[in-house]
Amino acid sequence: MTSSSNKSAEQTGANSLAVGDDASDSPCIGVCTTLYDEICQGCGRTLNEVSNWVFFNQEEKDSVWKRIRADGTAMRFQRQTKDAN
Repeated sequence: MTSSSNKSAEQTGANSLAVGDDASDSPCIGVCTTLYDEICQGCGRTLNEVSNWVFFNQEEKDSVWKRIRADGTAMRFQRQTKDAN
């Protein structure tokens, strides 16, 4: 067994969708809904950001992460706050 296979799911980011952690490249938590507007209620990204995420460079991704963290209303951040308490 290699040392990399001994890493926990938290260290590898494998739980990113389940817990909404920051280890993932994408803000997605697998709760995709845009019921009332063009913003995903799960991750806080616009439909354009979600559909083009794989094409964004790191600077663009960082900009989106900064905006959605500052807003803090997406389920991703509500779950982190709840888990921290």
